[in-house]
Amino acid sequence: MGAVGHLLTPLYCPSYFSHPEDTVHVSVIPELCQGHARCWETCPEVFELDERGNSRTLVDEVPAEFADRVREAADNCPERAITLA
Repeated sequence: MGAVGHLLTPLYCPSYFSHPEDTVHVSVIPELCQGHARCWETCPEVFELDERGNSRTLVDEVPAEFADRVREAADNCPERAITLA
């Protein structure tokens, strides 16, 4: 993988999603969020927008039924402000 590949690496490890019983934790880095609201559009059950339009999470632990959509939200965040663990 070249140097560009590292820039496109998401801030999570896919192995966290290999077992459905594993708990997924989500957070938004406020300093990075620019208010694109893609996460909220993708999974409003987990993300909300503050008074400035920036994202924040409604939960720390993602319910299993929303894990795929939260992963999609993290993948689609242009600022890479969403972290999963």
